[in-house]
Amino acid sequence: MEYPDLSTLPVELQEAVTVNGSLNVFRMLMHSPALAPGVLTLGDAILRRNALPDPLRELAIVRVGRVCGAAYEVHHHERIALLVGLGQDALTAAATGSAGQLPGPEAAVLAATDRLLARHTLDDAERGELLAFLTINQLADLVITVGFYQLICGFLNTFEVAVESQAPQ
Repeated sequence: MEYPDLSTLPVELQEAVTVNGSLNVFRMLMHSPALAPGVLTLGDAILRRNALPDPLRELAIVRVGRVCGAAYEVHHHERIALLVGLGQDALTAAATGSAGQLPGPEAAVLAATDRLLARHTLDDAERGELLAFLTINQLADLVITVGFYQLICGFLNTFEVAVESQAPQ
């Protein structure tokens, strides 16, 4: 899929791409100029105002990327995950789905992410396990994060968005 000609877009959308680092996902998103601003706003909120601790947020995002087969998402969020302190064991677990020796909160978030992807819900016991260490606000943000990144991964895969170093500019 070709990237849209950004020069044909309104100035505010051109600026939105630039402000977000001109990453390919944001460039490709401009094929939907009416929805792009809302997607960008929600994505920004998930990354900057999420109540989840950053490492748990990134663990969930990387797992969604792995399950959805979205190499672009995995590439970018594994880097972010390491920057916010998520360990290599957790990234390996996100790749395999096996919690192994992960601490309880990381193992529970990994399992919850898989359950949300497979069943689109959590039962009482699963919610209870998470609420043993998360607030309700954090649980809500986890569910929203998993859902949002599932949407983004579908977009990335459908439009075959490539990592910047691998894509034509």
